[in-house]
Amino acid sequence: MEDSSTRDRIRALVREVLDKAVPAEEAGGGGQTAPPSTPGRFIDIAPTSTTSADSNVTRDESSKVVITEADVRGLEPGAVLRIAEGARLTPLAADIIKEKKIELVRRVPRRGSQTSRMIAVGADHGGFKMKEELKGFLGEAGHRVRDFGTNSEDAVDYPDFAHPVARAVADGTVDVGIIIDGAGVGSAITANKVPGVRAAACYSVAVARNSREHNDANVLTLGSKTITSREMREIVDAWLATDISEDRHRKRVSKIEAIERQYQR
Repeated sequence: MEDSSTRDRIRALVREVLDKAVPAEEAGGGGQTAPPSTPGRFIDIAPTSTTSADSNVTRDESSKVVITEADVRGLEPGAVLRIAEGARLTPLAADIIKEKKIELVRRVPRRGSQTSRMIAVGADHGGFKMKEELKGFLGEAGHRVRDFGTNSEDAVDYPDFAHPVARAVADGTVDVGIIIDGAGVGSAITANKVPGVRAAACYSVAVARNSREHNDANVLTLGSKTITSREMREIVDAWLATDISEDRHRKRVSKIEAIERQYQR
């Protein structure tokens, strides 16, 4: 206990010296300012334990540009943490990662609709026809599709198809998911029960762009009875072409993730 207390005091002293030596506005490099509520000193290179593996991930923090002490404090020794390709570590976060031998997996983002993605799709009977059209549209755009059904217009229950799509997104076996039912709401509610999923029911191009840029939505749900085929194509195209870009939005998404973790056991 005494050794731990001494180590914490030394770390605090080192951080204090570093903060005084490097102005906060210079910490991000390249003229960028550091995000609010984070220390003014960052470590750009991940520890040597970083690998390119993308399985058995304990926690996904790949929506964040800065990994802080709060993001790693609760992880067990030997845990696997997924972070963004360009994410930086605060000094204390780096210390904890090294001490607990936490493995870092850097996730390389795929940006823009021109980049081929693996997309999970699913629908109930009400969304079946539009799903089939969607698959053709995605294929023409160069994307790969994993279809979770349904495969006819016979009556089925939307949770049975929204859940596996959401699970595939959360597991990282696909990049994003698109689910279609009559209104798009039931599938969104179902998908959002899966930890790590941020599903958005979108009924316009503007909402689709907002859900990605502001909320980093990774699942799109559509209502076949609320939009036309043309609108579906426009919404999907806009959604895939938009990425979260500003730190202020990332910070808010991080708060959503922190709330989610409070209810995970």
